[in-house]
Amino acid sequence: MSQDPTVPRTPVLRLLIAEDVDLVAEAFEALLSVEPAFEVVGRVGRGDVVARTVLDLSADVVVMDIDMPGATGIEATSHVKQVAPDCKVLLLTALPGSGHVHRALAAGADGYLVKSTTGARLLDAIKKVAAGGTVIDPDLAADALRVGPCPLTDREVEILTPVSQGATTEETAGVLFLSAGTVRNYLSNAMTRLGVSTRMQAVSLATERGWL
Repeated sequence: MSQDPTVPRTPVLRLLIAEDVDLVAEAFEALLSVEPAFEVVGRVGRGDVVARTVLDLSADVVVMDIDMPGATGIEATSHVKQVAPDCKVLLLTALPGSGHVHRALAAGADGYLVKSTTGARLLDAIKKVAAGGTVIDPDLAADALRVGPCPLTDREVEILTPVSQGATTEETAGVLFLSAGTVRNYLSNAMTRLGVSTRMQAVSLATERGWL
């Protein structure tokens, strides 16, 4: 039966999936494509192409993993909001730590959920952020209030991350295209902000509080 032309059509939300694991991205696309109110217009596997793709595809909502190559989900969110401020961003994390919540919201994220959420909750969250609301996983929100915002800068977090994986100062410098002296300065600043005396103490504290 054709739709009555006098009844206004409900706008279809154009969704972009940003996820670097193909199997997960395919699962998201299969789930979201079943919802009549959604149209998955594209998928990307790198954070540094999200903002450009949003413009190219006129996406209304980005469903994005926080841990992306090229640029983190938080960095990509900031880029999206700069070029397409009306586009909504729903970030997803596989990690239960709450440390990124404050930074995600500061970057302009409209929602932040754990990947273990149910399909129904994900669909509902997309609709809510598209309507102008903010959706934060309640457990993550409670932890974020308890722990407080991360005192580290984005660059300090970026430098502590390879250190936490066992990289030396020189290896970290090579990966981030910085001098070893610059890396040492950032590590010193991070230790001061966290009130610890060694880089491994900084890594341990930042990891414990979900900031890495």
